[in-house]
Amino acid sequence: MPGFTGMYERYIDHAKGKRYSLLLDVILTPVSWITGLYMAALNFLRVCGLLRADESPLPVISVGNLTYGGTNKTPFTIMLAEHAISRGIKPGIVTRGYMGKATGATVILSGKGDRDITGDEALMISRKLPDVPVAVSKRRTDGINALRDLGVELVIADDAFQHRALNRDCDIVLVDALCPFGSGRLSPAGIMRESISALRRAHIIVITKASMARPDALQELCGIVRKYADPENIFLSDIAPDGWMLNTPGKGSKVYAFSATGSPETFTRSLEENGCTVSGSTEYRDHHRYTHDDIRTLNLKAAGTNAAYMACTEKDLANMAGISPEEFKLPLAVPKVKVALREPGRFFSHLAEIMRPHIVIASNGYGEDAIASVLAAKMKAAYPLSEISAFPLVGTGEAFRKAGVDVLSAKSVTPSAGVFKYSLRELWSDLRAGLLGQIREQLRDWRKISRGILPPVCVGDVYLLANTLWGSGKRPLFVATAKTVYIAGHWRTERAFIRAFTLRTWTRDAPTAVQIGECACYSGSPIMDLLGDSETGRGNVILLLPGSRKSAGKNAGILLGAAEILREHGHDAFRMVLAPTLDYGEFFTACGAEGWMKDGVSLTKNGLNVALTHEGIAEASDGACILLGMGGTANQLCAGMGVPVIAPDDKGKRVQKKLLGHAEILTSGTPQAMAECALRVLADRELYGFMSRTGRDRMGDKGACDDVVSYTREILGWDVREKVFAGLRGG
Repeated sequence: MPGFTGMYERYIDHAKGKRYSLLLDVILTPVSWITGLYMAALNFLRVCGLLRADESPLPVISVGNLTYGGTNKTPFTIMLAEHAISRGIKPGIVTRGYMGKATGATVILSGKGDRDITGDEALMISRKLPDVPVAVSKRRTDGINALRDLGVELVIADDAFQHRALNRDCDIVLVDALCPFGSGRLSPAGIMRESISALRRAHIIVITKASMARPDALQELCGIVRKYADPENIFLSDIAPDGWMLNTPGKGSKVYAFSATGSPETFTRSLEENGCTVSGSTEYRDHHRYTHDDIRTLNLKAAGTNAAYMACTEKDLANMAGISPEEFKLPLAVPKVKVALREPGRFFSHLAEIMRPHIVIASNGYGEDAIASVLAAKMKAAYPLSEISAFPLVGTGEAFRKAGVDVLSAKSVTPSAGVFKYSLRELWSDLRAGLLGQIREQLRDWRKISRGILPPVCVGDVYLLANTLWGSGKRPLFVATAKTVYIAGHWRTERAFIRAFTLRTWTRDAPTAVQIGECACYSGSPIMDLLGDSETGRGNVILLLPGSRKSAGKNAGILLGAAEILREHGHDAFRMVLAPTLDYGEFFTACGAEGWMKDGVSLTKNGLNVALTHEGIAEASDGACILLGMGGTANQLCAGMGVPVIAPDDKGKRVQKKLLGHAEILTSGTPQAMAECALRVLADRELYGFMSRTGRDRMGDKGACDDVVSYTREILGWDVREKVFAGLRGG
């Protein structure tokens, strides 16, 4: 055994960079290369969202490090829990229970637990925080769910920086000022769990034991850390004495120290800072469980140094099950320590701001932007303290700006005003206009915000879902507006992708939810949520919708021609809806070429007046009896309100026809054909009623957006995050 102990000590010294061993270097370095490749591959898959990570129903602060060994994680965890309590927040702690045998989730209170089951650190934490539940679980999500059942509001995850299977709200990384990175190599050649560059993932970096380091070494370490982190995210802390347990040595007392921690030198330094003289010491492997023979050996060693006391750490006490104080020949003293932050005010203020929930809603199209804006408004009402932002992939995000929502993505304006096309010609045109560059810029924008956001909410199609997943690395909530079983539904590969990479999916009809599978639900049509709380009435207004694309000017000429024909048959109430994304200069120039003049908020020609409106389709359709429309979402919304739709027969509208069924009639895109079709529908009450009922049945009721908000509250715990943020902020 002495031989093994000596080999282990030589290995630790080599890994920490204290002394070099050529033999160990040759043997272990190739293994470290494998560790590096494995960690790089794992991190890449996590960053791109290809490896699933669990979402916590409670806010989580992770306390971890980059190295094996003591960085004061346990005292730091205790300090965070005490701060939460002082702010009226009920904390809980989750740990994997190193060297414990817990299966499932084991919760301990007041330090009452079996060390063999929970491990030593969980018992130590629980004894220090008797009213704080500590959950021990190999799968930390199970422990968090157990804590939630006990009314916990904030989870502190001990040693979880590398546990990326769990998403967290804040990552705090501790760096030991005395031995920050060891030899700088990855395990097993060094003490690094992953490379120093992983510090970029951290929200906060705390250099611990700062007062124990030489000033020049501390300054050099701060310089290294600043290469990977913004200075505002870097803090210093010290170890401060906090009294004694069992016995209290007087100033200058000689003590014999023994410990089984990751950093035994820190323990002896803390004894000296408590005014003691260390007469000798024995170090065991971290988490060593003491035996009666160990105590007898320690008694003999201590006697040979003329020590007046023996001393160990609080962690060592947890590893002395079955050993009574009478077995020690000298009084046993256990120093208590606590974390002393250099800038506590700045630290806790910064922590509170990081814990502010940030909700991002992504969309990819004019109609999708409108739905996403409705959802954003509901999120604002539900979570008034949270930051609500938008990430539109198409256009300039004008709908969000009008709703008072910040837009995070760079504008993406293409000739086709979209991403996926109906023709290769449009795709080629968009590629020439810089589509690929815009996509790269969007992915960069996602990367910038990915560490500070909750699971994104996607409103649109599977391309949007893939863009969000790859960019943010987080599994999104998905409001699937683009496809329905009435239009072939999602492809098999799309359904598999949705099931694998979404937290929850809301479809636009019940049959589509069944087609996708268990992760999907139908709780009303998201498109119909555009109606809001407004109630529209039936009147005699003929609604004209030229669409939101570049062809709107040409479309307007057709619709205005149809209006002239309809006027000859006694209809004189017309309203044209103008999308906010239109180039109005080009639009009115195209109308002028057909003889129409802009007169205030109207277009006029030969005494015929067509009112213009920039209102949303829900408001604009009030009083409408029929729609002559070139739009997508707007056509569908009108059909859902029971307004019959007349549209030109083209490839895009044939796809839409599969959805709307008999609620829509396709005709040739000429003014004469569209006018004649409208006259026929308006004259046939039975046909009119049939189209109206079909539209309502196909489009369904509203309610999807409300259900998304309910899911974030009841399952994902976003309301608890707001409460915790308010508490940490102090308001």
